[in-house]
Amino acid sequence: MFNYSIMRKLFTFFAFLVLFGTVSNAQQDAMFTKYMFNQLAYNPGYAGSYPFMSANAIYRQQWWGIEGAPISQSFTIHTPIGEKIGLGLSLVNDKIGPTGSTTANLVYAYHIPFKKGKLSVAIQGGIMNWRADFTELDIREPDDVAYDNMTPNRWLPNVGAGLYYYSEHFYVGVSVPHLINHDLRDEVDGSTVNRIANLYRHYYFMAGGMVPINTNIKFKPSILIKNVGLFGEFNSDPDALNFVGAPTEFDIDASFLFYDQFWIGASFRSAFEAFNGKSSVDSADIWAAYYLKNGLRVGVAYDYTLTKLQEAADGSFEIMLGYDFSLRGKKIVTPRYF
Repeated sequence: MFNYSIMRKLFTFFAFLVLFGTVSNAQQDAMFTKYMFNQLAYNPGYAGSYPFMSANAIYRQQWWGIEGAPISQSFTIHTPIGEKIGLGLSLVNDKIGPTGSTTANLVYAYHIPFKKGKLSVAIQGGIMNWRADFTELDIREPDDVAYDNMTPNRWLPNVGAGLYYYSEHFYVGVSVPHLINHDLRDEVDGSTVNRIANLYRHYYFMAGGMVPINTNIKFKPSILIKNVGLFGEFNSDPDALNFVGAPTEFDIDASFLFYDQFWIGASFRSAFEAFNGKSSVDSADIWAAYYLKNGLRVGVAYDYTLTKLQEAADGSFEIMLGYDFSLRGKKIVTPRYF
C-alpha cells in the first residue's frame, strides 16, 4: 500500500537538504549518475550497511565526442564483520584533459543500532596520485602556468569521515571523503606570478527512501548534494585570487523497482552559485539496472546535456557491473534498495 506519510516526510527532508547544501563553491571529485549504487565512493559510512559482501564497478564517459572530456572509473567493495563492523575499499580513477588522478581508500565503519535503524560512524584513509602532462596543451602565455615542471606527479595522503543512518525504508548521510587540502603548485623562488592550484575539501549530503506501491512495484526517490567551501574556506569575491567559482551541485533521482529485479530511473542534475545567487541546469538522465538471481547486477545510464555542450557532444553514458555475495552461501533473491 502506498504510504503518503513517508512520502511527504522524504520530500520535506530533501527540500531542506537542497536549501542547506547550496552555500558555496567548487567540484573536483569524479561524477557518477548512478551514485545510488556507488555510495561508498562518497561516504565511508556506507561500508557494511548490508549483511553480505558487495562489489560494484562503474565506467563513465562524459560529454562523448569532445576531446579531453572527463573519463572516470570506480570500483568499491565492502562487507560487514560481525554485527557492528564494516570494512571497505574504494578505488576511483579520473581523467580530465591533461590531468588525471587515482585514489585508493580503506574504510572502517562502526554501526550503532537504534530501534528502527543503525547509525554508521566511519573513517577512511588512503592516497591519491595526481598527475598532469601540460605538454598536451597549446599554452598561449606559458609564464602564467603554475608549474615549471610540465609533467607534475604528486602522491597525496588523506583521511576522510562520514555518518550514515539507514533503516529498511530510509537512509541519510553526510561525509567529507578527504579532509586535507593539498597545494598542487610548484614552489618557485622569486616568482611574480600569482599561482593557485589546490585539491579542495568536498562535502556530501545524501538521502533516499523506498516506498512500496504494491507487492510488485517499489518507488525510490534519492538526492545527492556536492559542495566545496561549506564553512567559508574561500573568498566569496569573484575577483579574488582564491575564489573558487564552481557551484554547489545536486542530483535528484526518482526510480521504480519492478518485481525486485528491474530498476528504471530518471535524474536531474543542477547547480546553485551562491556568490551570484544564480542557478543553472546540467543534465537530464535516464538509467536502468537488472538483478540476476545469482547476485549479479548490470546497469546503464545516459545523460542528456542541457547546456550548449550538447551541440558538440553526444551526451554522457555509464556502464555498471556489480555482484552481491551471500555470506551464508545462499543466493541473493531480493536486491539491495540502498
